[in-house]
Amino acid sequence: MNIPPTANPLTLIADEMREVDRVIGARLDSGVPLVGQVARYIIDAGGKRLRPALLLLTCGALGYCGPQRHNLAAIVEFIHTATLLHDDVVDDSTMRRGNATANEAFGNPASVLVGDFLYSRAFQMMVDAGSMRIMQVLADATNVIAEGEVQQLVNMHNADLDETGYLQVIRSKTAKLFEASARCGAILAGADNRLEDACAEYGQALGTAFQVIDDVLDYAGDAAVMGKSLGDDLREGKATLPLIAAMQRGSDAERHLVREAVEHGSVTHLEQVIEIVRRTGALEVARAAAAREAQRAVQAAEQLPVGAHSSTLIQLAAQLLQRQA
Repeated sequence: MNIPPTANPLTLIADEMREVDRVIGARLDSGVPLVGQVARYIIDAGGKRLRPALLLLTCGALGYCGPQRHNLAAIVEFIHTATLLHDDVVDDSTMRRGNATANEAFGNPASVLVGDFLYSRAFQMMVDAGSMRIMQVLADATNVIAEGEVQQLVNMHNADLDETGYLQVIRSKTAKLFEASARCGAILAGADNRLEDACAEYGQALGTAFQVIDDVLDYAGDAAVMGKSLGDDLREGKATLPLIAAMQRGSDAERHLVREAVEHGSVTHLEQVIEIVRRTGALEVARAAAAREAQRAVQAAEQLPVGAHSSTLIQLAAQLLQRQA
């Protein structure tokens, strides 16, 4: 399916997303002004809002129109934002989406503590949903995400990481909240187990493809478009799929250079590393892996009732492969 890169498949739920933004604004209210200031800073920074969008689209595809969909969509965005605040502190990042990160603007302590606030506020809001099943899914997802973060930390500077280990981390760290968002939409809609599992598989596949493409763009993207510096992953010692594939396909000398860069988190030879990644076909290997995940997402979405919302889910998966930022 060819989707124009400029087309926005989320136009279908634009009004609903505005309602989610209203809920987010209302629930950011705190007696401590810095809490709202830091949280609003990162939430307003231009994120794609894919996780709440997945929840809303899943609800729409399965016929649920109740108000809890907006509450839960805000919850998953809060959980996501909390992970970003903590990630940027751990990674010592200074730029996200073209702006200074919250930790750069407000300091590490404020970022960590406001991340904690967002997690706790999300769990307060889960109580409003009145569903132990939804609480279980989101609590489990939050735990898995934390485990993925720790595993990524363990994997830092490990040039021996293979594709299986890489995928294990991103399915925990990134894809799990996509999966939980789509599953919660199905639970709200009262879907049977088959449809709930199809929604969860869609979310996991889409989230995995999203992260793989994100890692590709660290070596193939435009820094101005992406809003972050090229080579950030290498600087942090992350052996992402493009680097793993480059080490597998390169010459001994190329493999040694990339290995040294990963093990030392060095960007001294960044231009050479980028050239190796591109010349060895490593980007094509990674894009092919993303395409397989996107196709898995499409197949899962095709199990949902035919309609505008399920068609949009399919479009999202197809358009993901055209990401430039």
